[in-house]
Amino acid sequence: MARKIVFHLNCLEQGGAERVVTNLANQFVKEGYQVIIATEWYGENEFQIDERVRRVHVGLKADDEKKHRLVRFLLRVKYLRDFLKNEKPDILIPFARKALYRGLMAAYFMKIPVLISIRTDPAGHYEERSDKIQIPLLFPRVDGCVFQTEGARDFFAPRLQSNSRIILNPIHEKYIGVPMPETRTKTVVQSGRLVDFKNQPMLIRAFVKVHEKHPDYDLKIYGGDSFDGTREILEGLIEEFQAQEYIRLMGASDTLEKDLADAALFAFTSDWEGLPNALMEAMALGLPIVATDCPCGGPRTIMTNEVDGLLIPIKDEQALVDGINRLIETPELAERLGAEARKIADKANGDAVYKQWRDYIEELINN
Repeated sequence: MARKIVFHLNCLEQGGAERVVTNLANQFVKEGYQVIIATEWYGENEFQIDERVRRVHVGLKADDEKKHRLVRFLLRVKYLRDFLKNEKPDILIPFARKALYRGLMAAYFMKIPVLISIRTDPAGHYEERSDKIQIPLLFPRVDGCVFQTEGARDFFAPRLQSNSRIILNPIHEKYIGVPMPETRTKTVVQSGRLVDFKNQPMLIRAFVKVHEKHPDYDLKIYGGDSFDGTREILEGLIEEFQAQEYIRLMGASDTLEKDLADAALFAFTSDWEGLPNALMEAMALGLPIVATDCPCGGPRTIMTNEVDGLLIPIKDEQALVDGINRLIETPELAERLGAEARKIADKANGDAVYKQWRDYIEELINN
């Protein structure tokens, strides 16, 4: 009988963890596994899943919303536990902070292996008082953990470190094998949600300086609004610098493999990230890249400075200006870095990543 895998997370609204779960679920179901994605709610703009993947709501019911916060928390755990008792999966894989706590609590005293996945920089995200209570209580129950970077792994206790794997995110196949452009446009690009930690204001300020030296270049920032006020800040900066003619917010796009492919270069400016999918996609397209070396080490995990991209310190606006100018002014270097960057697809294509997850999952189930 086919193995039954349950992924658990809040929803499938577009984001890094949601994208990875969707890709993995689709891959596992194609290989004959039974796959269920158990979520707390349905979002407005969600990733599409294979019709053979079951999507189950395990969140609060309509009449639960008015109940006390603690009661709502306990009900979320109860509903997930009831679901696990009924389905009896071979393994539970919760993604991201709140989901993994719920998963560990729901599966307590049940003979279900729990494989958690840390998807962001733990520093600052797993340091609240509630984390300091839940981690010592729940993490000894963990059967395995998937990290994206060594920096994230090293944040936690040795027991979790030794019982873990580092697995890259799978790159969507549409970004792999795209032909290198015969000529590049004079456009600098970035893709990713408009959100505070991606520090897109620094990119705009830096590009204003780049444009003074290279007035024939423009900047296009692709990404949907996170509604945290970042879009308004960016629009204000563009207006302040009167840069409407050469800096544009392009919004979300489903055709980034075409929109970005012939750009002059890709600028990544995050102050922190887990393992940034947008950066991996840009590498797979063979774009010359300048990227902040942000914690918890995502860019450093997939890039080597001066080999397949340029790494600069976080929040260093002048280093960003210098990096962009250098790639514009030395096209031979830019093309060499881009050609090397494309090799990320050899180790982060969907099949390679799937096999690492599959082997780890089978090992945990068998043990």
